[in-house]
Amino acid sequence: MISNLDILGRLMLAALLGSAVGFERERLVWAAGMRTHMLVCVGSCLIVIVSAFGFSDILGTPNVALDPSRMAAQVVSGIGFLGAGTIMLRGEMVKGLTTAAGLWAVAAIGLAAGTGLFTAAIATTVIVLVILAGVKPLEEYYRERSQTRILTITARRGAVTIEGLRKIAGSYASRLSQFVAQPGEEDGIDTIDVSFIRLPVKSCDEIATALRACDGVKSVDQTR
Repeated sequence: MISNLDILGRLMLAALLGSAVGFERERLVWAAGMRTHMLVCVGSCLIVIVSAFGFSDILGTPNVALDPSRMAAQVVSGIGFLGAGTIMLRGEMVKGLTTAAGLWAVAAIGLAAGTGLFTAAIATTVIVLVILAGVKPLEEYYRERSQTRILTITARRGAVTIEGLRKIAGSYASRLSQFVAQPGEEDGIDTIDVSFIRLPVKSCDEIATALRACDGVKSVDQTR
């Protein structure tokens, strides 16, 4: 049986590591913030301590066998309900998957702290923080670069052609993936939907500005 001081130390470490991950989520104003992550980490830490040491007084009793990993396994499967509560559907976008995965990781950190694997718990916390805070800018940059951008052009019929658009796009002409023109509500006016793939925001703005300056173009709207 471990000492009370050791138990307290493990619980405090779990709370500290959980708060470190939770602060990153709190900074982004997600539903599962610092307190939620701390509670998950401390709770899983306590569960594994109870599982490993809470039944030591009945060890040696005939026909009694204990498996300290059973309660830990329940934490891993049971944390799913809390993670599911952080996942939301907003229109066609699913939000909260990263937070749910973070809660699952924090539960594992708590289990590691509770079993005395302090190096593993601290190292995992650092890695999780690097993933959440450090990798996000790279992810957003890649997503920004690979996103399809759509320009909706309202112009006099014949004022905007594929050849003219390619000339305006310049070196990005090869990224033009779709050009659809259809009659607008006004006679002689067309609505044209143009799609570019992997087009930087600045270049898309420049193309839109150049189109607005063309004779016969009434409006250019961007969809990202």
